Amino acid sequence: MTTHTIRKVVISAFGDPSNVNVVTAEIPPPAKHEVQCDVIYSGFSGADINMRLGSYPMQKGAPLTPGYCFVGRVSANGDKATKFRPGDLVGALTVYDSEAQKINITEKYLIAVPESVDMREALGVVLDWNTAYGLVHRATDLVGKGQRVFVHCMSGAVGYAVTTLCLLQGAIVYGTASERNHAALREIGAHPFTYTNKDWMNKMKEMGGAHVVYDPIGFESWDESWEILIRNEPSRVVGFGGNMNIIQGEAGKTRSQFPAQMKLLAKNGCLVTKRSTSFYYIDRDRSTFMEDQQAIMQLLVQGRIEVPIKKIWDMENIREPHENWNKIPGMGSCLIRVDPSA
Repeated sequence: MTTHTIRKVVISAFGDPSNVNVVTAEIPPPAKHEVQCDVIYSGFSGADINMRLGSYPMQKGAPLTPGYCFVGRVSANGDKATKFRPGDLVGALTVYDSEAQKINITEKYLIAVPESVDMREALGVVLDWNTAYGLVHRATDLVGKGQRVFVHCMSGAVGYAVTTLCLLQGAIVYGTASERNHAALREIGAHPFTYTNKDWMNKMKEMGGAHVVYDPIGFESWDESWEILIRNEPSRVVGFGGNMNIIQGEAGKTRSQFPAQMKLLAKNGCLVTKRSTSFYYIDRDRSTFMEDQQAIMQLLVQGRIEVPIKKIWDMENIREPHENWNKIPGMGSCLIRVDPSA
């Protein structure tokens, strides 16, 4: 096997979008337990923005190639990789390196993508919906028929997926979203509010509070989410991000998420309440990761979920999503088209 010349995205230094470029580079053959794949689509999310700023938890230093997940086709196997054949459609959560024409990835992280599904929807499943599945089924056992669930950022990729999965569980789902998306959210059975006017806090308290609040905003938002929990029954705030600055259009400002996470978890030290907190993050090495991945992919195959695609950008125009992240209408997952023929 030979070394290939490829195009890939590189964040050369932390800061504004001018530090994000597409460059020509070389990729070696796959190692013995790796598979080399031709990337067709890569995911794009708030993680890309935070990595560009250098504020993503425990991230690599610059320069780095972003791309948290991909869908593509196997092109070559390492000597000890035997599960997939060249041409097989696959996907994987990679954390880095998916915004490139080719990627080498350890075979155990790959999942087969059925040819019967739209590969773009399958990519949304790999990261956004797999994260949502873990939030609903792993981070708490309080989501069920008739339970009140509150989801911040309902029209985001993960928020929309959490909303859908909670509705499938029979929960009553409230949450915050851009007003332009309220009608569409009501159509699927959700009850949206606008985040900025804070009416949602009073409304939830009037109803008696939420059994679960899912909050990717972080920082001061977690204190507000804590306040709308139900008091006389077990209830929980589940944090899963720290996107407050991005959501508020202040992406250039960075601050560590760690102190806010510690403050969130410290609320569990209060022994006079049935309220609790946790922080969830997707981890491809977690023992339940592949089980969850298979479960959510099966829901897509069965037609029980639909994965909306909010926006697709071409990789050669990679600065556009970094510059316009807060200006994109619609709901669902965002993708980078790596293969221009797709």
